Amino acid sequence: LAAQTRYGTRTPWYVMTSAANDATTREIFARDDFFGLDPADVFFFSQDMLPALDQDGRLVFSAPDQLFVAPNGHGGCLLGLASSGALDDMANRGIEEISYFQVDNPLVRPADPVFLGLHAEAGAQMSTKVVEKRDAAEKVGVIGRIDGALGCIEYSDLPEEAREAREGSGALRFRAGNIAVHLLAVDFVREITGGALSLPWHVARKDLKAVDDGGSAAQVPGFKFETFVFDALAMAERSVTMEVDRALEFAPVKNKEGQDSPATSRAALAGLFASWVQASGGELPPPDAAGLRPIEVDPRFAESAEEFADRAAATAGPKITADGHVYAL
Repeated sequence: LAAQTRYGTRTPWYVMTSAANDATTREIFARDDFFGLDPADVFFFSQDMLPALDQDGRLVFSAPDQLFVAPNGHGGCLLGLASSGALDDMANRGIEEISYFQVDNPLVRPADPVFLGLHAEAGAQMSTKVVEKRDAAEKVGVIGRIDGALGCIEYSDLPEEAREAREGSGALRFRAGNIAVHLLAVDFVREITGGALSLPWHVARKDLKAVDDGGSAAQVPGFKFETFVFDALAMAERSVTMEVDRALEFAPVKNKEGQDSPATSRAALAGLFASWVQASGGELPPPDAAGLRPIEVDPRFAESAEEFADRAAATAGPKITADGHVYAL
């Protein structure tokens, strides 16, 4: 919606689901009036599902007569875009670039003009945003070269010696943390999905909700197989890697509690937006039970501190509702 307002264009949203959540996702969009978007501009497509194996290499069953299946990873979006007709829909609309992001980061900027500009200037086929890892143990992949080709090295694949390696300045040697924000040229996605897309398989060791040999419900240690979208970087001849400020663009929700949880994500958002209001001379609401100033800035109002200050001055200050949401446009 912010991009539509800023640039006077329609910005269709292609939403990947899985068999497990497709119906629920569609119901939520319908319930909430597509969050203000034209329903014709929201295109749902599902990723494929794959069977899993137990520790002995046998297929796992979720019921005596039903295979256990799991989504094929976020790399499934590439084939899903092609097989669902989404790429054809993009072509019909004249869309040339795809802004890709994952569901867990509420600070993502889907239409960042600087990122888009650098990507376009380089004629890049696939580009990536990164943040500096906060420490060696942070569980994010790092962008680097794999046998000479650009790619993302998963945290679990980096030997401890490499994870802990430092530059002379003390900074981590491998510090370009991948935040799963990419730009992909539509022609590039069409090209790599035109035949048999060959992305490497990644194995996830999980306890699977399945049935045992007797048909009773059980937690079965096993292996799920996934593909990752960032492995397509190796197929791109031209790419841009752009480092961004974590505080401005990365507040993921990956865990129920602790680091990278709803609580830390909410604190990051509230802290960032409160700083914008305070810097512009606005009055902050009192802290809530969690000690946070409950401020949320509508991206249609501002997407940066500078823009917020300008808009606040032009509108005699932003309007703040009782629950702390900035809503003035």
